Amino acid sequence: MVRVRSTIVSSVAVLLGAAFLGSFAGSAHPIGDSLAIFRVPIALTLALLVIWSPWPAKLRWSVSVICLAAMGHIAAQKYVSHPKGPITIYQKNLRFENDQVDLIAADIDAAQPDIVALQELTSRNAALVRMLRGDYPHQASCALVEWARVAILSRWPVEGEICIEGQGLVGVQVMSPDGPFWAFSLHGFLPWPYDQTEQLELILPIIEDLEEPVVIAGDFNMVPWSYTLREFAHRTNTTRTGPLFSTSRRYGARLPIDHVFAPGGGQAEARPVLGSTHTGVLANVFVFEP
Repeated sequence: MVRVRSTIVSSVAVLLGAAFLGSFAGSAHPIGDSLAIFRVPIALTLALLVIWSPWPAKLRWSVSVICLAAMGHIAAQKYVSHPKGPITIYQKNLRFENDQVDLIAADIDAAQPDIVALQELTSRNAALVRMLRGDYPHQASCALVEWARVAILSRWPVEGEICIEGQGLVGVQVMSPDGPFWAFSLHGFLPWPYDQTEQLELILPIIEDLEEPVVIAGDFNMVPWSYTLREFAHRTNTTRTGPLFSTSRRYGARLPIDHVFAPGGGQAEARPVLGSTHTGVLANVFVFEP
């Protein structure tokens, strides 16, 4: 009986170890980033389980320490200080069935952002953009699917516009008092086995070709410690605003999947859920060099 139990514990530990290592392999295959979403619970379970395995003590404690270090690296991001930039972005996945537009409009009015990025704009919540038109007269939207859109709103004048239909990306060239920049709203697809990788490989070259700085806000459906978002930041020459905090419930856990990226990063804070399954994100970002 003891031998059977040891075999089971060892087998499960090996599987968890493979999943844990795989969560760092997003550059090799998209499944790695899907595993990265679960890196913390995988590492915690593995660290606890391996202690009771029949493996040599040196191996058991080495694996446990590595798992704890990985969890600590993620947890530490909650406490990193981020300076507050001069340009304010309000990010919100509205949730397609949400009709609490009055509450969301009031929250945006209270925050007084310069740019508003919205996802899952539908007939249920489309009144929101009309309510905001007085303060944000420059608006653009683009179809994600037939019944839902992504939108970007600006209080400053805009000139150019980019819409990639069916790919969840819309952007405007904002003529701010400090100079022009591009502001994008993005709704990322779900990760592997869905089409997130293909989506980003389609839209990233478009963003990379722009001459002006870019700010991208959205529901990325991906955690910031993934290869996907690290590569996204690298290729767009941006930094994710922080600190780290959860924005949505996915896969039975609270996860940070809504982000704002800007050239100089910036400070972000959570705003209320207000009928959605996502918190809002209010980010004060650095777009231009001081």
